[in-house]
Amino acid sequence: MFFKNKRRRDAAVDIPALVRDSGLCHIAFIMDGNGRWATKRSLPREAGHKVGIESFRKIVKYCFNCGIETVTVYAFSTENWSRPKREVDAIMKLLDEYIRTAEDEDEENRTRYIFLGDKTALDEGLAKNCEVLEKLTERYKRTLNIALNYGGRSEIVKAVNECIASGASAVTEEDISKHLYTSLSPDPDLIVRTAGEKRLSNFLMWQSAYSEFYFTDVLWPDITDRDVDDAIIDFSKRKRKFGGIKNA
Repeated sequence: MFFKNKRRRDAAVDIPALVRDSGLCHIAFIMDGNGRWATKRSLPREAGHKVGIESFRKIVKYCFNCGIETVTVYAFSTENWSRPKREVDAIMKLLDEYIRTAEDEDEENRTRYIFLGDKTALDEGLAKNCEVLEKLTERYKRTLNIALNYGGRSEIVKAVNECIASGASAVTEEDISKHLYTSLSPDPDLIVRTAGEKRLSNFLMWQSAYSEFYFTDVLWPDITDRDVDDAIIDFSKRKRKFGGIKNA
């Protein structure tokens, strides 16, 4: 499939070819700016999340169409519970509706869904729907990881405690990686954060050791395919040495 980056009128850019040639297998998004998008329009913050989830649907589909095999999104952090109850309830309702729709579109999407995070703190019905969708889609190769009630530090603590519980007297990096929520996915090659912030915010702390980062001022509800193109083009120009000398 051929994609033309409309911001570069002088030349057509074959995005899937860039994905393939750069080795971009896993892209992750910190979907920031929903609340600010709504506030700028004098709307309640929940309105921003509603538009944001549509952007999420669109961008995930676009990434898969470009040939990226794994997409991870930061949907709700362990710290987000401190937000107003009305906003939290709205986010959880939108996520539940999305999961139910994904179940119905299973054959069309052909995507494996994995939820990263502690499901025990979720509403019982939402937690159950997450588990059902994971089981229903486990036969597919391409993967969508949704970080829900997720924190990078708590994930590492969980992994270490599981290693200890298994009887390990010493823990290796490989041991920890096997006990992470992302154990079935490669580490992210590229992490994209919207809305102008330049920090990880407790997202994929272990997995991002050698990830490339791309920051944009675009608010998540406003993100477009072309913004993703810009991130991919920028990634394709990076020299990834992984601590060595030659480009890996």
